[in-house]
Amino acid sequence: MDARNSYEERVLRVITYIHDNADVDLSLDTLADVACMSRFHWHRVFRAVTGETIAEAVRRIRLHKASLQLVATDDPVHVIAGRFGYPNVASFTRAFTAEKGMPPGAFRERRETRRLELVQARGADNMFPVRIETCPELTVAAVAHSGPYQQIAVAFERAIRLFVDRRLLDHWAGMVALYHDDPDTVPAGDLRSHAGVVLAHPGNFPRDIDGLEILPVKAGRYAIVEHKGPYLTLPDAYQWFFGTWLRGADVELRDSPLVEFYVNNPREVAAEELRTDVRVPIV
Repeated sequence: MDARNSYEERVLRVITYIHDNADVDLSLDTLADVACMSRFHWHRVFRAVTGETIAEAVRRIRLHKASLQLVATDDPVHVIAGRFGYPNVASFTRAFTAEKGMPPGAFRERRETRRLELVQARGADNMFPVRIETCPELTVAAVAHSGPYQQIAVAFERAIRLFVDRRLLDHWAGMVALYHDDPDTVPAGDLRSHAGVVLAHPGNFPRDIDGLEILPVKAGRYAIVEHKGPYLTLPDAYQWFFGTWLRGADVELRDSPLVEFYVNNPREVAAEELRTDVRVPIV
């Protein structure tokens, strides 16, 4: 089985499992086991391939199965609602109407069934160079950031200021960001990341600077996505990698944070010339 079929079949296996178990609790860990994929990255792959989050897929499939039961049975609406995880008729009616364009009662009266619609991801317009490298372990001095990833610039400014004020620029070997959570599964306010500096001389770097954490970036194989342009277009690189490139590559993802290496300095080059290497850990 080639990698393309492998990843597509894993996603289809998850969708089938959701359909067959729509009336039971479906945790992300359970579905990761069904997919036989890295818990750290599998949801990002699922969304890139299908165009929807796991929560959206579960809701859509549950409401589809509820619509079939509305037509095929005489079960009360509140019974069907509870069967598919809705605590009351009101919440079920809101969700059902948003999905089907009419409330459950009106849908039942029409006595017509509809196919389960296929959701497909929007393909990224650009392709990005990808290289596979075995990288040595790095040591990073970083400032922790909690909250939306788009606001990590605040942590970068603090890290830069600490290096400048403490006269530590001799240790500077480039800037990186470490992203520890999947923004599709973790609330924006709870996302964890680090903004920091790769240390050229980690052995004699001071360990007692308030606000700076010393972190390893693990050695190992990485698929490195080469992005050129404004940081705002980085999501296109992620979408293309997980939704297109990965499906045709003979690699397996590894449980480790995604790392962005900033190859040049936004203070020195135009936004269109910015270069970022996105390291995706692989086995």
